[in-house]
Amino acid sequence: MVELPALDIPEDGKLTHNIVHFARALRKAGLPVGPGRVVDAIRAVEVAGFTERTDFYWILHACFVSRPEQRTVFSQVFRLYWRDPRYMEHMMSMMLPAIRGVSEERTAKPAEKRAAEALLDGVEQDPPEMPESEEESEIEIDASRTMSGTERLKTLDFEQMSTDEIAEAKRMLARLSLPVKPLQSRRTKADLRGRIPDWRRTMRDAMRSGGDIQGFATKQKRKRWPNLVVLCDISGSMSQYSRMVLHFLHAVANEKGAGWAKVHAFTFGTRLTNITRHLATRDVDAALRAAGAEAQDWEGGTRIGAALHDFNRDWSRRVLGSGAVVLLITDGLDRDDTNLLEKEVERLHLSARRLIWINPLLRWDGFAPKASGIRVMLPHVDTFRAGHNITSLEELARAISRPDDTGEKARLMGMIE
Repeated sequence: MVELPALDIPEDGKLTHNIVHFARALRKAGLPVGPGRVVDAIRAVEVAGFTERTDFYWILHACFVSRPEQRTVFSQVFRLYWRDPRYMEHMMSMMLPAIRGVSEERTAKPAEKRAAEALLDGVEQDPPEMPESEEESEIEIDASRTMSGTERLKTLDFEQMSTDEIAEAKRMLARLSLPVKPLQSRRTKADLRGRIPDWRRTMRDAMRSGGDIQGFATKQKRKRWPNLVVLCDISGSMSQYSRMVLHFLHAVANEKGAGWAKVHAFTFGTRLTNITRHLATRDVDAALRAAGAEAQDWEGGTRIGAALHDFNRDWSRRVLGSGAVVLLITDGLDRDDTNLLEKEVERLHLSARRLIWINPLLRWDGFAPKASGIRVMLPHVDTFRAGHNITSLEELARAISRPDDTGEKARLMGMIE
């Protein structure tokens, strides 16, 4: 439920004007708000009216929000535009660079930075005033530890990115690769430079030449490529991270020469959805739009155990038969029966060649496996890694090429024991 203090709504007949400006801010923040929705919102407010603060919020919410993932952005823009009388001062202080040692930096809440940028569109931001000194002195800046814009973006949390930063991050993710080494098959093929004697072929050639052995045939083992299977949590706590990871996976699925036999993708919140066929669409926006339309449980609850049970029952034998690598992307916060969760994640681990767990909660320095879901899942994965920014996904690519990589699993298992 959204917290709504008293609204600061003008009483001078300019409510319609303010609704129009509010709609423009929503459109700038990424919501598909057109003139028709603005007209509907004005008419809805006129017809329904409102006597409490929640009434006005939900009237506009019904008119402007059409998908679950838009709720967070709408909530932040509404909070800054309607609720806080000093919203402009608040946004300016958030958007302007802070002076270290003078003002304490505050981490923006989810979608707050995008909401602030949308409302500050076209507003000039003056640089912060430096305190005057009696004597002018030369200011020396040590740039030895500063980061470039690209390096900073790589380490920025997906949840704290602005609209422009998300767009640039998606372009960077589209250029990432996820190479994998081939697996040796038990099957062989003829090879003149092979090191394995091929006695059957040697004797067959001898029989064709009158019984004399003219030479020894050799062979070598065939190489095969594994499947990549992704199980992605799209519940409310994972929404933004899941979108960025799926954007990355679309690039992997359409990359030539990466080595994967096939990339299979499944989303789950309250139910399991196969979105593999949508990744084949060349246009990434169209692909994720179609995947989002099929997965109706975006930003809903989480039932990890039930989702893994459905996967193990319906899909495991189809997609894990060739030494597949499984990426499980979830925060592990499941309120269902932990016995079911432990049983199903163990079964998944035994069916896969390698199970890699990507958890954005690892971004916190003080992270500990206290949640019951995390405690029962951790022993049954091969690798446990973070997945909250571009750098963590780059490290994932390196981890896949190292079969002995365990990430943070060993350290966290020590906390459990």
